[in-house]
Formats: sequence, C-alpha cells, structure tokens
Amino acid sequence: MENFVVNTGLIIAYILIAVGVLLAIVFPIINAISEPKTLVKSAIGLLGILVIYGISYAISDGELTRKFIDSGVTTETLSRMIGGALKMVYLLMFIAAAGIVYTEFNKTFIK
Repeated sequence: MENFVVNTGLIIAYILIAVGVLLAIVFPIINAISEPKTLVKSAIGLLGILVIYGISYAISDGELTRKFIDSGVTTETLSRMIGGALKMVYLLMFIAAAGIVYTEFNKTFIK
C-alpha cells in the first residue's frame, strides 16, 4: 500500500510539472499574439544578444589545446563557439554589474 501512495504522488507531481511547463510556454505565446508590440521588444532584445554573441565570437580564438581535445572539442569552429559563448557571458555579467552600480549610485546621489 505504501508503494502505491508513493507512485501515485510521483505521477501527480509529474503531471503538475508537465502542466506547469505547458502553461509557461503557451501563455506567453498567447499574450504575444494578442499584443504584437511585445514581440517587437522581444525581437530587439534577441537581436542585441545575437550582436553581442557575434562580437564575442569574432574576438575569440579557435586554438585547440590538449585539454580541449580530451574534453571532446575537436574543431576550431567549436572552440570558437565555446569561447564566444564564454566571452558573451563575461561581457553580460560586466554589463549587469555596471548597471547595478550605476543604478545604486544614481539613487543615492542624484535624488
């Protein structure tokens, strides 16, 4: 009997997770279709991320070291893609930190 209760609880939990994931995907799509202006803002944000990744990819090198090859990175293109993604993350972290510092400075000294 105890095994049945545990299995039933797990099945209910899986169903609730699936419903939550489905609703998290469907409702933003419905909202975006009903208000097309939100799609423009999302497209601008996505374009900005792609531009930052393009710049990061352009400045990363495709050097293959023994450690990369042992990890499964076998081509220079893949090495540049990984390097570009890492540099993009570093750049976005720096931008976020600078934004936080600017906001706090602005709130403290300007107002």
